[in-house]
Amino acid sequence: MLFTVEMLLEGEAEIGTGAKRDFASLLDDLFVASESEEEAAPKPSVAFDYLAVVDELHSGRIKVSEEALAAQYRESGHDLAAEFAALLDQARLALAGETPEQQEKLPPIDPASIAAELGLGQPGVDYGQLRRSFAFANHPDRVPSHLRQRAMIRMQVANMLIDEAKNKAAGARRK
Repeated sequence: MLFTVEMLLEGEAEIGTGAKRDFASLLDDLFVASESEEEAAPKPSVAFDYLAVVDELHSGRIKVSEEALAAQYRESGHDLAAEFAALLDQARLALAGETPEQQEKLPPIDPASIAAELGLGQPGVDYGQLRRSFAFANHPDRVPSHLRQRAMIRMQVANMLIDEAKNKAAGARRK
């Protein structure tokens, strides 16, 4: 249906049948047509009220204890050593063909060197600040393109080491 601005302003439009109708009745017909299309649309098989869930979450009636969350985190991390070893093996394979440019010393990817670089053995370490400062210096977006894969691996190893040290520190505080 094509309407001119004048037709709409005058409140009347000529429909395909040639009859003149006012704009309000035309809108009514469009609303009725859209409602019938909604009724014909397939309904979801599982009714889910997102607003009710959001309301429930924000109401404070659902409580998650910090201890339960920490216990679940510890349980899920029972195989972190194997995951860590697999990550290092994958990193070594990915970097096998990497050749350094002349006189360029590649940053290490082994956990001991990264832990020493992070200074994880020091008491009273702010792990959040440590993570941010390491990321600022070693993030893949901040290094030359030929070192991006290595930087990504260094970030993953550093994050795993920081998480592990943070968990150990939290465990020591609980005792």
